Amino acid sequence: MLAAVILSGGASSRMGAPKALLAYQGRPFLEHLLEVIVHPQIGVRRVVLGADAEPIAKAIHLKADEIVINEDWEKGQLTSIQAALRSLPSGTEGILLCLIDHPLISASLIQELVERFYKSGKPIVLPVYEGRRGHPLIFAASLYDELLRAPLETGARAVVWAHSREVEEVQTNEEGCVLNLNDPETMNKAFGGAD
Repeated sequence: MLAAVILSGGASSRMGAPKALLAYQGRPFLEHLLEVIVHPQIGVRRVVLGADAEPIAKAIHLKADEIVINEDWEKGQLTSIQAALRSLPSGTEGILLCLIDHPLISASLIQELVERFYKSGKPIVLPVYEGRRGHPLIFAASLYDELLRAPLETGARAVVWAHSREVEEVQTNEEGCVLNLNDPETMNKAFGGAD
């Protein structure tokens, strides 16, 4: 069983509004991501909130145990990953890590990543679009301790680098896995000026 973790702890300062609540196809980013991570192998969901925890928690229907508040969100993304890991029940085989500013992914991409995780036996699985690695990533439970000990400056990347020979790359034609929607200009480009 995997845990799906959506990181939404940052301040969205360049966007001017909480990214989790920005609209994609008429629905908030967070709602879209919660829908695409539905999979038989995903038994636990966590949404890590920080800067805009209150408005997001009010706007999106989440169970109490699905919300993780990261008090250290200002120290960077790794602290949100660590807060999520500490909140997990025992027995998860890995975490699927989704970023709120990479919302343009589909349920079929999630399905492919999950299948390759179980088939390949590799500890890290990630999508690749036109030679560029993207999100979401899956980290096996065997790497939890390394993620908890990773340096704040490099974060989860340090763990990926340390296991560079054990990464399963999943080729995809979904550009969304590499689109980091963290400012209005990028948003407009991604949506062709719509939404």
